[in-house]
Amino acid sequence: MQKKIYVVGMFDDDTAGKVQAAVSGVAGVTSCVTSAEKSQVLVDFEGSIEDAINAAIAGTGVEVLG
Repeated sequence: MQKKIYVVGMFDDDTAGKVQAAVSGVAGVTSCVTSAEKSQVLVDFEGSIEDAINAAIAGTGVEVLG
């Protein structure tokens, strides 16, 4: 499944890299691309792990909008 997640607080490439690393570390995530410019995370994953993905993003200090 592929999902685009909009976020607040990912203002630079450093933060985007931290978010990408955190999301990529979630079991079941097959691909993750972040864009500070667009304030979004594009993630491919298998299974019902959306809560874990959102928690990984929030764990970096970035707010998940949906």
